[in-house]
Amino acid sequence: MRREYPDAPIAGVGAVIVRDGPRGEKSVLLIRRAQPPLQGEWSLPGGAVELGETLEQAICREVLEETGLAVEPVEVVKAFDRIARDPLGRVRYHYVLIDFLCRVTGGTLACATDALEARWADPADLAGLTPLTIEVIHRALRLSAAAV
Repeated sequence: MRREYPDAPIAGVGAVIVRDGPRGEKSVLLIRRAQPPLQGEWSLPGGAVELGETLEQAICREVLEETGLAVEPVEVVKAFDRIARDPLGRVRYHYVLIDFLCRVTGGTLACATDALEARWADPADLAGLTPLTIEVIHRALRLSAAAV
């Protein structure tokens, strides 16, 4: 299926990976995207669901491919549409995205496919992310605090 100017929406997943620091402070994993859409921008790891794959399998595969980390999905944080139109109003991209709160279960952080960089970010310093991504991160942080 074409991602640009698709015939139908594309299902995708995103991971809000939260870790606890030595003094109890939290940080979230961000990647700088290597491919459109959002090429060059900081975002959450994730990508498209492949045919025959569950959402949980997709998020585990995407995170491993992009970051080298093995994760376990804990809970759905938010489901939403991301639609981008061209100057003529045609739908250039349409993703139906499901973001998961995830915990790291193994691996070593290293950029891989579709990621130029990766970094652990302080939740108070998320400048440059879309307002929706910031909202999802803060919702996931509240969920992770409640899960303790």
